[in-house]
Amino acid sequence: MKVLLFANTDWYLYNFLLGLANQLRCSGFDVVMVSPDGPYVHRLRAEGFRWVKLDIRRHSFNPLRDLLLIRQLAKLLRVEAPSLIHNFTLKCIVYGSIAARLAGICPSVNSVAGLGRIPAAASFRGSIVRSLMTTLLRLCFWRATTRLIVQNQDDWVTMLQANVVSTDKIQLIRGSGVDTSRFMPSNRDLHRQTRVLLVARLLWSKGIREYLDAADYLHKKKIGIDFIIAGGVDPGNPGSVSAEDVRNWRRSSAVELLGHVDDITEVLLTVDLVVLPTLYGEGVPRALIEAGACALPVIATDAPGCREIVEPGVNGFLVPARDTRALADAIKLLHDDPALRRRMGQAGRVKVLREFDEKIVFERTLAVYKELLTD
Repeated sequence: MKVLLFANTDWYLYNFLLGLANQLRCSGFDVVMVSPDGPYVHRLRAEGFRWVKLDIRRHSFNPLRDLLLIRQLAKLLRVEAPSLIHNFTLKCIVYGSIAARLAGICPSVNSVAGLGRIPAAASFRGSIVRSLMTTLLRLCFWRATTRLIVQNQDDWVTMLQANVVSTDKIQLIRGSGVDTSRFMPSNRDLHRQTRVLLVARLLWSKGIREYLDAADYLHKKKIGIDFIIAGGVDPGNPGSVSAEDVRNWRRSSAVELLGHVDDITEVLLTVDLVVLPTLYGEGVPRALIEAGACALPVIATDAPGCREIVEPGVNGFLVPARDTRALADAIKLLHDDPALRRRMGQAGRVKVLREFDEKIVFERTLAVYKELLTD
């Protein structure tokens, strides 16, 4: 059997789906990956996977270009004749589902890694986008041979309340999973200066400004904390921090900027806690799961996705979005109490082993596949 994995970047395929692709291959599937071209394609091929180029622009809307893209994808489906197509991110879900319907040859699984700001779009333009997206998604799940996978309870409720999908076609699978044999606790020296890490693409929606402001606030109070950001700019995203901003921060900010890091495990071994002050929420933030697997306490905003991994007072804290002072206070609290950091980190490791190990995610995803392929 053949499965086609369709995402809007090769980066997404490599960083979030490589483990699933390997598991599918071990389970007897022929895996084909589809995305726009990019720097991770050679890595996918080096892992032995076949990759097919399909140009999709993540943040643009051109009806003519989009219709041509859907036509190209439908043609690809006819040529490849997969048993199933698995679409990731909202735009790919819409295009992939329509193409599968036009090709008339395969069922589709669709994964939403967080609805982000769409449910809360308050402006006139935002309400139009939300209405259009809701309508398109309803059309995507009209067929009996479609399934939707969401990563958190908030998105589950949103999709059902909006009548996007019926309860028999939606599955809650928390996160994309992590390899808990790779992400392991380290023997950090709790008596040295506290090191705080934010792992994220440099998007304003990730709470970059709030993190910088919290660092500045605590540094002005002469509190000995090292602040680090691991992540690069995303030129294809209109919400990205600019390269000029990064240059200015390197000159004047108290935060250490590592840029994009290929192997984040090495950085996690050197820090004491992980922060994600996202503004709108995530699917289930992988950075927080990886931190938990490494027995690190976490601080995140009280937003969709973050609530799935952070149990306040147990393995970390949740703070209000955009509240720099609350973020700084939570960081200081963990800085002041090494024993609490250790206790919360250990609880985080237990939670990840119980709920977020990649084996659990793979097993549940394969169960969705088998349900569709045996209908």
